[in-house]
Amino acid sequence: MFWPMLAIALGFLSIAVLGVLAVRVFLEVQRLGRQVAHTTERIGQAAEDLETAAVGLARTGESLR
Repeated sequence: MFWPMLAIALGFLSIAVLGVLAVRVFLEVQRLGRQVAHTTERIGQAAEDLETAAVGLARTGESLR
């Protein structure tokens, strides 16, 4: 009677540990997704800034001719 109860207890604990790990992975994936979204926005803003600077530089180059 002892061994079946031990097997059931260990099985339950294993499922509980896997559940905790799944929650941790889920939270980290959400955090990573937020970081990727933030970085994408920053890259887009940097691209717009670079385009604005390039247009200004082109105008300056044309006015020097």
